[in-house]
Amino acid sequence: MKCIMAIIRIDKMNQTKNALKDAGFTSMTASGKVFGRGKGLWEAKVLEGVKQDTPEALEHLGKEPRLRPQRVLQIVVPDKRVSTCVETIIEANQTPAAGDGKIFVLPMNEAIRVRTGEVGDLVLDI
Repeated sequence: MKCIMAIIRIDKMNQTKNALKDAGFTSMTASGKVFGRGKGLWEAKVLEGVKQDTPEALEHLGKEPRLRPQRVLQIVVPDKRVSTCVETIIEANQTPAAGDGKIFVLPMNEAIRVRTGEVGDLVLDI
């Protein structure tokens, strides 16, 4: 089993949640608003101003990267469902612009349902 950790745009949360549900992934954990950045400078309104050659936007952009709000999702899935889950997240979040997020696939050694003591894939709601 694997833990899929996805960092996505905050405004894509509902679309992602619905896409995962439609693909049969009913259980997930979402962290509240987190902040991060990729390798580029960006702030959506400022970049739009830069595209329009607005002097204030060019000044405001500055040299330091800005942190932007994001969501972190964690979904634990059986090994055979990893590629479907990853593809679903990509389809729900991919845009032509930079900053769509990242997906990390991590090993998950064990899962235990607290209420019943069940272990392994039986715990997963898949």
